[in-house]
Amino acid sequence: MISRWFLRLAVVFGLIGMGMGVAMGATHDFVLAPVHAHINLVGWVGMFLAGLFYAAKPEAETTLARVHLVGLTLGLCLLAPGIAGAVLGIAALTPLAIAGSIVTFASMALFVGIVFRHTGPAKA
Repeated sequence: MISRWFLRLAVVFGLIGMGMGVAMGATHDFVLAPVHAHINLVGWVGMFLAGLFYAAKPEAETTLARVHLVGLTLGLCLLAPGIAGAVLGIAALTPLAIAGSIVTFASMALFVGIVFRHTGPAKA
């Protein structure tokens, strides 16, 4: 089930994001706060909410849902190091931020379509 993968990945990303927060707090170095925020928002919150949606609407667990899962995971895995590169001044990582942003946005746009398709008017 796609919902299980979303939920499992969400808690892993949540742990990673929270771990970054703890490390930043312990060292008083918050330069990677944007990376921490994106991992928590896209990975933890976004994926967990998608997992809950798919669990509530199992009929939505189609090939498009798989594309959504892969796209969101890939997007975040590109976006996080890309943002880190941007804030650390590593220009070579900028393309990752760009690609990750596009893939993440496209995945969200796909999810919008899935949600609208599966929450339309009730059939009589």
